[in-house]
Amino acid sequence: MNRQRILIVEDDRALARVLSDNLSFSGFDVDWVDDGAEVLNRVRATSPDLVLLDVMLPGRDGFNLCGLIRQGGRTPVIMLTARDQKSDKLKGLELGADDYITKPFDFEELQARIRAVLRRARRNATRITIGDAVIDFVAFTATRAGTDLRLSRREFDLLGYLAEREGRIVQRDELLREIWGYPDEPATRAVDYAIRRLRRKLEADPHNPRHIHTVHGNGYSLTLTQGR
Repeated sequence: MNRQRILIVEDDRALARVLSDNLSFSGFDVDWVDDGAEVLNRVRATSPDLVLLDVMLPGRDGFNLCGLIRQGGRTPVIMLTARDQKSDKLKGLELGADDYITKPFDFEELQARIRAVLRRARRNATRITIGDAVIDFVAFTATRAGTDLRLSRREFDLLGYLAEREGRIVQRDELLREIWGYPDEPATRAVDYAIRRLRRKLEADPHNPRHIHTVHGNGYSLTLTQGR
C-alpha cells in the first residue's frame, strides 16, 4: 500500500523535526519546507495528500497560502498556529482549511485529526438529494429551490459521512472522532448542534425530520431522496 505523503510547512525547525519523526514513525511519508515562498512549488512538485500549514511564516503567511493551495486543487490543509483567537480560526476555515489546531497541541490529537481529514478527502459520495435540496460534494455547493443553503465545511463533512452510511446508525462518538477529530469522546454537544442546523436548512419540517433521524438518542442516520 502506498504511504500517504504529508507536507509540513513550519519555520520552527525543532517542532518540524519532532512532527516529521513522529509522522514517519506512524507510517506517513513526510516532506518539510520552512519558507512560505517555496510552498506552492513544493505542493506542485510532490502532490502531498495533506498539508500541515503554520500561520506565521517568512515569505508568505499561512492564511494567504491556504487560499492559494485550495484554489489550485483539492489538497486538504490543517492549519497550525500559536494564535487562539476565534477570528483567526474562522478566517482559516473560510479560506478553505479543513481543520485548525492551536499550539501547543497533543501529538495524538493532531494525528487523529490528520487521519480524520484524510478519510474525509477520500469520500465516495459526490452528489446527493435530500428532499428538495441538492448537495454537491465536489463543487461544495448546497441549494434548495435555487437558494444557496450556505453549509459550513463541517456540515458538508457530516452530511457526506452519513450519506456514505445511508440507513445505518452512526453513533455520536464515531462522528466526534471521524468528523471533529477528537481521539476520545469529549463532553460536547457539537454533533447535536450541527444536526440541528442541518435539519433547519434541509428538512421541510425540522421538528419532524424525514431524512436526518435521531436513533435511540445517541446516534443518527440519514435517508436520501435518491442515490448519489
